[in-house]
Amino acid sequence: MIVILKQNPQQAQVDRLVAWLNEQGYGTNVSVGKQETIIGLIGDMSNVDMDLIRSLEVVDDVKRISEPYKNANRKFHTDDSVIDAGGVKIGGGHFQVIAGPCSVESREQVKEIAKCVKAAGATLLRGGAFTPRTSPYSFQGLREEGINILLEAKAETGLPIVTEIMDASHLPLFADVDVIQVGARNMQNFELLRALGEAGKPILLKRGLANTLQELLMSAEYIMASGNPNVILCERGIRTFETATRNTLDLSAVPVLHRLSHLPVIVDPSHATGESWLVKPTSVASAAIGADGIMLEVHNDPPHALCDGAQALTCEAFFDVMGAVTAVRSAVFSAEE
Repeated sequence: MIVILKQNPQQAQVDRLVAWLNEQGYGTNVSVGKQETIIGLIGDMSNVDMDLIRSLEVVDDVKRISEPYKNANRKFHTDDSVIDAGGVKIGGGHFQVIAGPCSVESREQVKEIAKCVKAAGATLLRGGAFTPRTSPYSFQGLREEGINILLEAKAETGLPIVTEIMDASHLPLFADVDVIQVGARNMQNFELLRALGEAGKPILLKRGLANTLQELLMSAEYIMASGNPNVILCERGIRTFETATRNTLDLSAVPVLHRLSHLPVIVDPSHATGESWLVKPTSVASAAIGADGIMLEVHNDPPHALCDGAQALTCEAFFDVMGAVTAVRSAVFSAEE
């Protein structure tokens, strides 16, 4: 349920209303937008006296919300959320590019790639310290050493770092990580999501390979309901009957999620397609459809990568993709203005 306040309410009126609603046993989420102030009510709404609330002087209207996700719902928060990721803003018109290797393999590899992607215009560095693999015999990442290598690359380049967490017990290792990524396999690891809600850091939440958009938003709700509003949604392709690509990139998810939620939405063309030659056209399409950013895999030697070399871009190819994405965004969004 949302309570829409009259224009330009006095702060004292808002505070009194929030205090009264809390006394009635409802959680509250106050969103101050450009046009209106909205108070979202969280809890059991079965006995709410809508007419009583509507009769209050500061209240303009009261509406029931049927969607089960409240904190992530755009009806609760009409303006786009802007997430501060280590000093880099994502969402609300701020488009960012996250780039780097699938796995941290060595200090020299990461630093070389970090310098390349920064020179091409990337604004955050990605790299897997913990690397989830289907086979237990595949390379699983350097773990704590991998995080330390990423932090060294950050110190040299200034790029905030993004890396994936596998288990809540690893959280102490992520104290200096700027954005914690939740991979597709962990999208519904609800205990992990609760722990990340208490961590307070920006969370990049990937859609599961067989999950609906509502399920993705409900996973975001777990994080937000635990106290962390800093969630970035990521479309990384879903599993369908098609075998020509690694997954099927659902670009329609971007405008749908923007309609349903105020959270930033980025796209991962590398994992979606599984082929480096498909990354450029899908990156361009992601930018054109209104994504708040893209996340790309870049490797200095893809044929010898320890993980997902087939979908990794060379540094030269990454420069080419960045040029195309910049040109398309300039053409599309300048035309809209």
